[in-house]
Amino acid sequence: MKIAYTVRLNDHHRDIIQQACPEAEMLFPETRIDGNNPYRPTLVDPRIGDCDVILGHVNPEGLAQAAPQLKWVHLTSAGVDHVLQSDLLDHGQIVVTNSSGTSAPWIGEYVIGVMLQHSRSLKVAMRAQMRGEWFHQQVRTNCHSLRGKTLGIVGYGSIGRASARLAQAFGMEVLALKRDPSEHRDPGWTLSGMGDPEGSIPARWFGPDERVELMKRSDYIVVAPPLTAATRNLLGAREFAAAKPTAYVINVARGEVIDQDALIDALKSQRLCGACLDVTTPERHIDVPYVRGETDVEFLRPCLRAFRREPAALHERSRDAQCDRSRPRLLVSSLANNYGGNHAGSQRQ
Repeated sequence: MKIAYTVRLNDHHRDIIQQACPEAEMLFPETRIDGNNPYRPTLVDPRIGDCDVILGHVNPEGLAQAAPQLKWVHLTSAGVDHVLQSDLLDHGQIVVTNSSGTSAPWIGEYVIGVMLQHSRSLKVAMRAQMRGEWFHQQVRTNCHSLRGKTLGIVGYGSIGRASARLAQAFGMEVLALKRDPSEHRDPGWTLSGMGDPEGSIPARWFGPDERVELMKRSDYIVVAPPLTAATRNLLGAREFAAAKPTAYVINVARGEVIDQDALIDALKSQRLCGACLDVTTPERHIDVPYVRGETDVEFLRPCLRAFRREPAALHERSRDAQCDRSRPRLLVSSLANNYGGNHAGSQRQ
């Protein structure tokens, strides 16, 4: 078995793979970044021609032709929208799987961190600290507690449930919106002791047609559905107009789930208090809208890279250096447990 990796592995990860699949040959092929998206690398190495498995981020276009013996593509992301829009699954022998659930605990922590940063005016305090100023009263005036606030979660999958569990610990009420609100359980993989696999946390459930009502009730809105035809522009002008003027939006899904122009208009017209976008449309290229009381919107990861013009390679090195060691272990375990048996046919997830 020959496995090509488009993600970096340290010695610890390599040892796990060798123990699980001692016969596996490891290949780290040459890739090319087309455009500015490091999560869609094109494999340009002729050695992938006889690969059985590819693990990591990948550009699916032309992959089946470049690797005719390919049986399995395992993505180190939860999102598979770019694969579903390609021709890769037209080749019936290739199975595509994703890593849904493996990143949920730390993305949930990221969501809580963003809410704490906003609720405790940490950015204002940090700016004052950098200037050597004492802004105690100004910071206190804008602070509020998360306890008693309402968190509306659009897309109650593994990330939404991880966020809900932590929000509950802060005393927040949780509202959940999902495609089928009558089905509360999560059939997907969940790290033991994490998330909300039984769906017991939300105080109320909403369907997609009820998203205006969820927006009306929420102080914080976390956006976490997969990108599909049904979720593209799921939140737009109508939804933002219904939100509280103090509401704060956090998008950890895909940029296209939100009508970005409508969001910027809502921020500029103060129909929303603020937004933190982990993703944008297109990713890493956007004009910074106005946020009430501040001079920038909190576009944290992708846009900070774009504003500072950091090369994608630097971002990749930084991301790998900060990666929790448990995630590669989970991915490797998935690789070891799932390979084998009959892989004929394609799998759309």
